[in-house]
Parts: sequence; C-alpha cells; structure tokens
Amino acid sequence: MTHKNSRLTLIFLMFALAVLNLSCSEEAEENNTDPRNLQIELTIVEETTVVLQAIALNTVEYSFRLGNQADPHEVNATGTFEHSYDESGNYQIEVRAHGANGRFLREDVYFTIVISDEIVTVDMGYSSPLEYEGYNLVWQDEFEGSAINPDNWVFETGNGCPNLCGWGNNEWQYYRQENAWIDQDENVLTIEARRENVGDSQYTSTRMKTQGKKSFKYGRIDIRALLPKGQGIWPALWMLGDDITSVGWPKCGEIDIMEMIGGSDRENTTHGTLHWDNNGHNYTGGSYTLSSGTFGSEYHVFTILWDENSIQWLVNDVPFHEIDITPSHMTEFHQEFFLLFNVAVGGNWPGYPDQTTVFPQQMKVDYVRVFQPAE
Repeated sequence: MTHKNSRLTLIFLMFALAVLNLSCSEEAEENNTDPRNLQIELTIVEETTVVLQAIALNTVEYSFRLGNQADPHEVNATGTFEHSYDESGNYQIEVRAHGANGRFLREDVYFTIVISDEIVTVDMGYSSPLEYEGYNLVWQDEFEGSAINPDNWVFETGNGCPNLCGWGNNEWQYYRQENAWIDQDENVLTIEARRENVGDSQYTSTRMKTQGKKSFKYGRIDIRALLPKGQGIWPALWMLGDDITSVGWPKCGEIDIMEMIGGSDRENTTHGTLHWDNNGHNYTGGSYTLSSGTFGSEYHVFTILWDENSIQWLVNDVPFHEIDITPSHMTEFHQEFFLLFNVAVGGNWPGYPDQTTVFPQQMKVDYVRVFQPAE
C-alpha cells in the first residue's frame, strides 16, 4: 500500500508540474504580446514644427495627444507625428503604443518652442547718450570683450541659506556665476534663469554686484537692458548701501532702479522703489507702464537722477516718479551705494513659475553708465 500511494503521488506531482509549466508557458506567450521598449525621437523643424518618430515592439498602432487632451489628436500605424505651433512656449505631447491585446505603453514628451521672429537684437529700442551737459562720465561697463570684468563685478552663490534662505523673499533660484556671460556677437551682458536642479533648488540664475569694487554717491545712472518674461520671473537692477555688512538691511538703504514681475499683463510695467529703516522697514515708489509692447519687445534705458535732495526715476528719459530724501529719517540715501543685477525665479511678490513659463529666460544689459555733476 505504501509503494502504491507513492507511485500515485509521484504521478500526480508530475501531472501538476506539467500543467504548471503549460500555464507559465501560456502566460509568457501572452506577456510577449504586450507592447514594450517604446522609443521616441523628437525633431524640431524650422523652429515651429515638431516631428515625433515612435517605435515599439508588439505594437499595432500609435496615438498622439496634445497636452492633456482626453482624445487623441492622431492615430496611425507608422508612429510618425507632426504638429506646428504658432508661438513660443512649453508644450507636451502624450504618445501611446498600442498592442493587439489591448494593452499600451505611454510616454510624455516635453519640449520648448522658441520662434526667432521674437528675438530682439541690441540695435532695437531706445539708447541714451554718452554725454550730458553738466555731468562727467565717471564709470561705465559696456560689456565688451570675452568675459565679465572681475575688476567691476563679484557674484553671489547659493540660495541664501542658512541666514537668508530664499534671499528674504521665498525665491526658488540658486545663484551662480555660470549663468552669466558676455554675448560677444552683440557685446551685451546676459543673465540666464534656467530650470535645472542644483543643490536643493530647481532653478538657477545669477546675482552679480559691484560691492567692494565700485560704489557711488549721487549722480545719474543709465542702464540699457532687455528684460525677460514669464510668470514668476523677477529681473532687477538695483543698489544697496555700502554699510550693509555693518548695519544690515534695511538700515543700509536700497534703491531699486528697475524691477519687473513677469506674467500676463505685467510685463509692460516696471517699478522704482526706495527701502529704508524708520523704526522698522519703510518703502515707497512709483511705476511706469509702456503705451504699447512690453519690456521684452526691445531695449529700454532705466535711469535714476540722484542728488542731496531727491531721487528721480526715468524710463527712456521720461520721468515718472520722484522722492524727497531730505527728511532726517532717510539718511541712508546720503552715502555710497553699490550696484546689483539679478534675475530671481519666484518669490512673494511675483508668484511662482507655472506651465506657461518658458525657460531659459534672459535679461540682457547693453551698458551701465554713471555720471556725476561736473565741478
């Protein structure tokens, strides 16, 4: 009896193993019909047309969806898809490879369209003269040559931490020197904000200053610049008092020659502001709005006229705001100040980048010139 039961048990086990092997074989055969190894090649033709070539194993057709559309824009068996865009921006196309068994693979393709017709050259826009009656040109940087002049500029690095994380405004960028250079074709300083991971930040940019190199008290300052654009982009041309290292901010004083916050219906307006200490942080300023176009459409000249009595702001030599600095609580503005140029990404005031924000973004500075009264 024991021998017979052992034979029956062995036969049963052999039968079960055969069934299991058959089942695994059928499952493997079924899985082999799933679409797999989806690869997509992207080509941008003549700046505005995107061509995709998708290929995958075990695929009977491909579908293409623009953005997050529920229905496919096109379905075909070739895996080739072409689409043209009318304006610069960030775009997405969803690609699916469908198998005969009803299963599919999905990949999202992200890309940026930049149309060169929108590119602005240095000869476009307003320019200011090299001479003014009653003034001497005491310092200038025309941003010529192969590199940013280290005799004029130093660079901030990092995200402001640990003492001033987010640079005091909950900004998102990591500042570094690599995002600034001289464009030798046009002899302009370029500061570029990028979407890239560095440290704990998802964006990089540059903040450069003349601290310890060049400082000024009173005079006329002209800065010719082309501004970036996009929700959450915050370019600034500004000044801080030399004594910031000893008294801190805002007691050192701050002169914002130009600030702009990017985003819909805001890129035609710039702001000029003073910050100082009077039993706490005080600030006041004014704004200038273009009659047409934006500050990214052509170059403009941003100016302050600063003397012992007042600071006046101008755009393209048109005055738009003036502040009396003679009150005793505004002594900050009667000392030496240094210059700062930067492009911030995000912050309490501009808000933050969204799906409409195109990266990279650039601020270009043609020149900075400082004039002081002739004696």
